Amino acid sequence: MSRLRYLTAGESHGEALTVLMEGLPANLPLDLDRVNAWLAQRQMGHGRGGRQKIEQDKVRVTAGLRNGLTLGSPLVMTIDNRDWANWERVMHATHVEARYLRSAAIHRPRPGHADLPGGLKYDQQDLRNILERASARETAARTAAGAVAAELLACFGVRVAGHVVEIGGVASRGKVSFSQACAAAASPVRCADAKAGKAMVAAIDKAKAAGDSLGGAFEVRLQGLPPGLGSHVQWDRKLDARMARALMSIQAIKAVEVGLGAGFAHLPGSRVHDPIRYRQGRYQHDSNNAGGFEGGMSNGEEVVLRATMKPIPTLFKPLMTVDMQTKQRIKARYERSDTCAVPAACVVGQAVACFEAADAFLEKFGGDSLAELKRNHKAALAAMARR
Repeated sequence: MSRLRYLTAGESHGEALTVLMEGLPANLPLDLDRVNAWLAQRQMGHGRGGRQKIEQDKVRVTAGLRNGLTLGSPLVMTIDNRDWANWERVMHATHVEARYLRSAAIHRPRPGHADLPGGLKYDQQDLRNILERASARETAARTAAGAVAAELLACFGVRVAGHVVEIGGVASRGKVSFSQACAAAASPVRCADAKAGKAMVAAIDKAKAAGDSLGGAFEVRLQGLPPGLGSHVQWDRKLDARMARALMSIQAIKAVEVGLGAGFAHLPGSRVHDPIRYRQGRYQHDSNNAGGFEGGMSNGEEVVLRATMKPIPTLFKPLMTVDMQTKQRIKARYERSDTCAVPAACVVGQAVACFEAADAFLEKFGGDSLAELKRNHKAALAAMARR
């Protein structure tokens, strides 16, 4: 079962975000510039709000790394919130003056956000105590964890890419190769289709002018995973299910597809299952409608995952809600937000997919050090080649 895990902590306007990773092998080279490059990508994308002009996310490692190599002990990374200077009086851990508690208090839950169910569940009179943690700001910490996982996978030739396929009803056209998905990072909306990308930008601008927000969909691709990661023997060991759970856990994600996804409902089996052949010393498939998984296990083909994100629930022109103190209907409170965060969610999607893949990789091949993991990996692939 799981060998790699992480926990995150921190509030959106708190002092910092922290992520603790446990289970990394010792002696893994970790380039923090590459980790920070992931964080920078998460902050980009047309439609992001003013917060991104304040923050310049970078990690500080406070445990588990020495001279650029992991120690095998828990890795702890911290991302300081630059906006903390503006919020310290409101969000201080032990001393918040009564006037700031009153002025910053929120009693009007935003439709579509965690405010109402979170306030009811945790008996909070001030919904700020919910929204600060429920905020997608938390994904900066998850992105850092995924970036470290990507460094581990890269040692074995595994690569990841992601691209946006739809925003606000504007969809990209045609199939996208892995190299095109990689190149999509240069697009302001992370779209591989330049024409569709321009239309997406226009749709975002129109929504912003109207005080509205837009959702969309993105695709994550993993290339180079060996067959046999995950397992068919129990429901919670199926790797495609674990990938789907990771993607669904990203704030505002409401649907996940693997491979052909919803398209399986419209075609007969003869047109969706991928014929198998033996070629160039390994088993291969003629197509990849399964998206790299069969029976909950990786089958050696490219992993293809798709996630759909709902529009951000914080609106410049808010919807109606109820004041939880007076029980009167009123417009929801507006908190600074993005118009569209689908390109950013695509980066987070790549990160969480890498983490699940790295966990399954360690589960399959094991090893307390990178050298041991490489030996086990090499031996396992050699055994597979003889079958």
